[in-house]
Amino acid sequence: MDGTMIAIYMGTVIFALILLFWFVGIWNRLVRLEKDVDRAWSNIDTILQQRFDMIPNMVKIVQEYAGHEKEIFGDLSEARKTFAAASKGGDVSGVMAAESMLSQAMPKLLALSEAYPDLKANTNFLKLQGDYKEIEDSVTDQRQLYNSSATNFNTAIEIIPDSIVASIKGCKERILYEAEQKARESVSIEF
Repeated sequence: MDGTMIAIYMGTVIFALILLFWFVGIWNRLVRLEKDVDRAWSNIDTILQQRFDMIPNMVKIVQEYAGHEKEIFGDLSEARKTFAAASKGGDVSGVMAAESMLSQAMPKLLALSEAYPDLKANTNFLKLQGDYKEIEDSVTDQRQLYNSSATNFNTAIEIIPDSIVASIKGCKERILYEAEQKARESVSIEF
């Protein structure tokens, strides 16, 4: 072997090592970003589960004072069922649909306290309202964290040359967690 062949061989080995390190570096970065999105979603799921779990307690208290408001109770029950099914499957779109249903029904339930002074004075109901508000704030914070993580991941899998590794890895774009249009509209409450 002469010097030229050795130089070509060494150059090829060095190039292959650089390519391998580049590939592994991008792969590992994509794994970290993907895990960040999964962790953020898990946080949202936990908080939403807490919120949906408190609904039966609120309904039970409200039913003592306003048992005839069956439509609201049915809407809340349907939202819980939708959430449970979507959450189990990690379906972001399904969870958003359940959130939309809940955002339409919960204000009506909470507004009942205005029509029923005894309910408004019930300490358990007041505590649940406070807890609900705290959870709402946490959901908002966690939604922002999830969307930030998902956006970082989605950007990484679209950027060239990272997109090459992402396609080999089988990365799929993550859905952002946004409120549906119905949830953004003001709720009209009628008694």
